[in-house]
Amino acid sequence: MGTIKFAKKEKKDDEIYNERWKILIVDDEPEVHTITKIVLKEFIFEHKKLEFISAFSGKEALGKLKEHDDIAIILLDVVMETDDAGLIVSQKIRNDLNNYRVRIILRTGQPGVAPEKNIILNYDINDYKEKTELTSTKLYSTIITALRSYRDLSIIEQNKIGLKKIISASRTIFKIHSLNLFVEGVLTQLVSILNLSHDPIHIKANDAFFAIHNEEKNEFEILTTIGKFRNKDKFKIMSPNVINHLNKAIISKKSFFNDDIYIGFFDASNHNNLFLYIEGCSKLDQQDKDFIDIFSNDILIAYENIHLHNEIIETQKELISRLGSVVENRSKEVAHHVNRVAKVSYILAIGYGLSKEEASKIEMASPMHDIGKVAITDNILLKPSALTKEEFEIMKNHSNIGYNILKSGKREILHTASIIAHEHHEKWDGTGYPQGLKGEDIHIYGRITAIADVFDALTYERVYKDAWPVQKAFDFIKDGRGKHFDPKLVDIFFENIDNIKKISHL
Repeated sequence: MGTIKFAKKEKKDDEIYNERWKILIVDDEPEVHTITKIVLKEFIFEHKKLEFISAFSGKEALGKLKEHDDIAIILLDVVMETDDAGLIVSQKIRNDLNNYRVRIILRTGQPGVAPEKNIILNYDINDYKEKTELTSTKLYSTIITALRSYRDLSIIEQNKIGLKKIISASRTIFKIHSLNLFVEGVLTQLVSILNLSHDPIHIKANDAFFAIHNEEKNEFEILTTIGKFRNKDKFKIMSPNVINHLNKAIISKKSFFNDDIYIGFFDASNHNNLFLYIEGCSKLDQQDKDFIDIFSNDILIAYENIHLHNEIIETQKELISRLGSVVENRSKEVAHHVNRVAKVSYILAIGYGLSKEEASKIEMASPMHDIGKVAITDNILLKPSALTKEEFEIMKNHSNIGYNILKSGKREILHTASIIAHEHHEKWDGTGYPQGLKGEDIHIYGRITAIADVFDALTYERVYKDAWPVQKAFDFIKDGRGKHFDPKLVDIFFENIDNIKKISHL
């Protein structure tokens, strides 16, 4: 019989020999293995030959299945070490190994031991053949039918995996609020979706970059790259051919495939266009292209959410900073105090081991640390000399006032600010105010802001004092280690002293 081929396009011999369908022959008779291999030696289906794996017992068959999770067909004898060895193997394949893709063809030389009607009804097998009826032609037909079934099940499984990855990837990128992390996440997740196989033969698109186009300036900016584009500058990436493809997308305002290239076009609302450029798309089949289209639909939504989130955050930061400055300007203190305190607080928070997200929260909230001073009268707040004991007791009330102003806020940033306003005058040894908290009973937000606030207050002129020399301020912080300030934070302060001096312009 001639070679059976179901080809869509011609492939080279080396491609045919590199990819194979795995068939497990399970039979305790060696001649059955030999004959099966001879009959199917020249078999080719969809450009792939067969790879034969042999097992001579049920136990050995299960071992082979654990080693190879991509076996397409099992030609399984019923009677081997026991009369029902093959039947036990078929049950374990489905129930223990949870392998429902592999096609099980039961072959028996003793049909009386395992009647076809009972076997088909009670066991999850895909075909039942007596060895005497499996002629060369019948075997070919049986194998082709089984491979088609395995192929279709594999496609369904790949689709499920791909869609799960798309859902997971979309969920991931929707949680990201940094544009740089977002674009890196998009490329990482997309490559993961496309390269579903661990087989190097099936590795697909890996060369890609994400770019943003400013319509007003008509300029491109490369945001992130992978594959051959990684670590290349903009001018080496933006070849005339690449620019032509990007301009085509700008004109058409559509995403498209062009031979080996995919251009994802996303028309954002802030006068920017986003571009996803992928090379290596000649390796993609329609399933892969569908995955890209599905995933790409979420990219623009996620980007718009990031842009909106960042706008809200920047608005909050500006409002909080301006509110902090209200107190600062009223008390005629040096401008930008709250901004310096915010930046130093961020450095201390990162050094302490807090996440970037939490450190940013402290940075945003710390400008509100003295908001309670809005309720302190001018004759005390603006007094150019030392306060009396009675006046100082009134001044101390600003911590509780600030806390009460902020504590009812429903936003997390206001909750953080309320803690800072309430506890930034507490001291490590318990001698601070308003609650006399000690050590780690003082919230880390308050401990961090305390050092940043005191250092900045010391090094800049106030209505009641001149600016201290920098070294004198350093000595004050050192002397306060374990008394006024958290010892660990004092160490972190001096570990980062160069950056703090830059922030403070010292």
